[in-house]
Amino acid sequence: MKGIYRIVIALVLLVAAIASYSMGIQSGVFLFVILGFVLEGLFWLGLFPIKRRKET
Repeated sequence: MKGIYRIVIALVLLVAAIASYSMGIQSGVFLFVILGFVLEGLFWLGLFPIKRRKET
């Protein structure tokens, strides 16, 4: 179940990033483009999480 949850969140972030990019380009509001960058960054960080090693 955890894997499906991560996939759904990743897809939602990707769709939201694409929607933000398209709204920013159509309306000319740069804030939507910045929001698209942030959402895309969250998508990639969620897809490839940073793995931290335990120090012993």
